[in-house]
Amino acid sequence: MCRFQAGYLHRHPLLRDLEYYWRIEPDVEYYCDIDYDPFVFMKQNGIKYGWNIAMTEFMDTIKTLWNTTKEFIEENPGLIAGKNMLEWLVDGDNGYGGCHFWSNFEIVDLSFYRSQAYQQYFDYLDRAGGFFYERWGDAPVHSLAAAMFLDADQIHYFEDIGYFHPSVLSCPRGASKQGKCVCDDTRSFVQDGHCTVRYKQVRKKVLQPGEPYGVHDVHSGPVIMAEAYVGTGG
Repeated sequence: MCRFQAGYLHRHPLLRDLEYYWRIEPDVEYYCDIDYDPFVFMKQNGIKYGWNIAMTEFMDTIKTLWNTTKEFIEENPGLIAGKNMLEWLVDGDNGYGGCHFWSNFEIVDLSFYRSQAYQQYFDYLDRAGGFFYERWGDAPVHSLAAAMFLDADQIHYFEDIGYFHPSVLSCPRGASKQGKCVCDDTRSFVQDGHCTVRYKQVRKKVLQPGEPYGVHDVHSGPVIMAEAYVGTGG
């Protein structure tokens, strides 16, 4: 499944005539009124990749993915975007820290997956065999590709959309007061998780160089690993 999602979904005949796709999986819940068209929003703002939850990967499943990716970068430096987000993914030892966009929610301009750069990267990974021997997931592959090939302003965090995928909840801050969501934001910690906070910091650094990062409390505990709690929405 991961190999198909990473390299073949966008080639499926059903998607051939589509410009965008929104991945929606079984058993997910959406808790907020979406009063605008995300596809129109992305098109008007030149956004190629949209996400909602950022997590850390199980590193045992991607032991050689980062080294393989670094080899690809060394061989294809001209494919890397000028305002890329690679710093978001790299830890202090120049290794992959495991952060990735959880791809069970992704809204994508399919021209990104159909691009020469993405296809060349997928083919390189496919030849390396990690999809079979380590279970490389489509989520870290998509995230690494977005971080490499897209400028920071071509990636968008849809933090205004309340979303639950077993067993993680993302509920917008102040959702219950806004009256458009029926989730309890006090039970949602992914916004304060390391990967989300670091994403915002790196994005600001890339797009607004010289500006201070700002201080943000990082939630150090687990994200919600239980049933989503539905509030009144009033």
